[in-house]
Amino acid sequence: MTQPTSPSEPSGEPGAPDEPGLSGDPGAPTAPEPTAPEPTAPEPTAPEPTAPEPTAPQAAPAIERPASHEDAVELFGPRFQDTPAEVYRELRNTYGPVAPVLLPGGVPAWLVLGYRELLRVTENTKVFGRGSARWKLWPQIPPDWPLRPMVEDNGSLLYREGDDHRRRAGAVGSALEAVDLNQMQDATQSFAQGLIDKLSEGSRADLIADYAHPLPVLALSRVLGLSDAEGVALVKAINDMVDGGPDALRGQIEVRGTMERLVARKRADPGPDATSRMIADRAGLTDQEVVEDLMVLTLAGHQPCTDWIGMTLWLLLTDHDYAADMGGGRRSVRQAMHQVLRDHTPVQIFAGRFTTQDTVLGATRIPAGDLVLLGLAGANTDPYIRPQAGGVAGPEGHNAYMSYSHGEHRCPYAGQWIAEVVAHTAVETLLEHLPDVELAVPADELRWRPSPWLRGLTSLPVTYTPAHSYTGGFGWD
Repeated sequence: MTQPTSPSEPSGEPGAPDEPGLSGDPGAPTAPEPTAPEPTAPEPTAPEPTAPEPTAPQAAPAIERPASHEDAVELFGPRFQDTPAEVYRELRNTYGPVAPVLLPGGVPAWLVLGYRELLRVTENTKVFGRGSARWKLWPQIPPDWPLRPMVEDNGSLLYREGDDHRRRAGAVGSALEAVDLNQMQDATQSFAQGLIDKLSEGSRADLIADYAHPLPVLALSRVLGLSDAEGVALVKAINDMVDGGPDALRGQIEVRGTMERLVARKRADPGPDATSRMIADRAGLTDQEVVEDLMVLTLAGHQPCTDWIGMTLWLLLTDHDYAADMGGGRRSVRQAMHQVLRDHTPVQIFAGRFTTQDTVLGATRIPAGDLVLLGLAGANTDPYIRPQAGGVAGPEGHNAYMSYSHGEHRCPYAGQWIAEVVAHTAVETLLEHLPDVELAVPADELRWRPSPWLRGLTSLPVTYTPAHSYTGGFGWD
């Protein structure tokens, strides 16, 4: 596989995307054994105390909305969920490459839509820091804010800076680089064929729930050293976290518990897996650091890959001209995958960076301590790099996109290669075994995930002829 290049060096391959317990007090003094009291005359009965009047619960402080955000657009709701590209285009036309926006709960932030501006943010870590403790709004953010798991510093390498980040990222990168991509492809194909066998028990399925969801986590489980059952159990918890709904915090707890058990198991009994390699790395990661970084790998490795598979299948099932070109050998699965990264990148917004000082970005003044969101999808359609049709490229598109982020916090190259192997194998295997697959509902009835961070379908209902009815498949790449 050809090594991806950074966004500043466009190519046809993917570029460079970067989350208290209670204890007892064993040292407390032991209370003395009670002694029997001397008999005394009974005390007069005191009147029953009057229960105090209940007090109203303290309301959470209102989120401060600066003047710059008085008319800011909300990055949630049906319109943003269904047509984010329209929202990005209107924001760019109104504000330019940096726009004031509101997250759920009326939380103000800045969305970077410009390609050049996003390069600056991801390269200048001194002004746009990764440590989220700098966010000045934390005192106003309620404990149950659903986006907290994706913004708050959880101790992982995502929020580390400088030498500490390089130490942690180096251990993760080394652990992933040791993955044999040929074995990864074989394992993914085996899992895919097993799922297709189940699909072939009927002639209708949801390709998201029945195929794209379980497949990446099964492959990822093999990388990390989890059992298949543990991997499958993680799917709902991961979805809850990234969707930012009412179950987001519960999902975070479940993912953490799975990783804590995995690290304890691998510390006692190492194996040929990424978790064991991270534990043994010369960086000397603590068990807690390994747990936090495994959570990052799990989130970054599963859900974006799920959406990449689902969106590629969606493209092929809804764009009949593209599918015809593939059938005629003029395009390939890999080209479809990279068109998805350009036009419908699974990670559409990443949170984020936090300004260390007052600064100006794209002619917009951003105060110190503000949250800056990386608008990866918006930058991919910036007219500066995609002048055709207002940001929409031609058939082959352009080769510069920010789907894997940029800079030292980008997705590790080895992680990109693994994701591409899994997604490519998943799509190609399905098309080979179910070549007549087609949508079971009109395309305009499909629904999109509610997450402000990820772009993907909630379901992809299809019909097909079961695979066992064919004597062989068709090559698509």
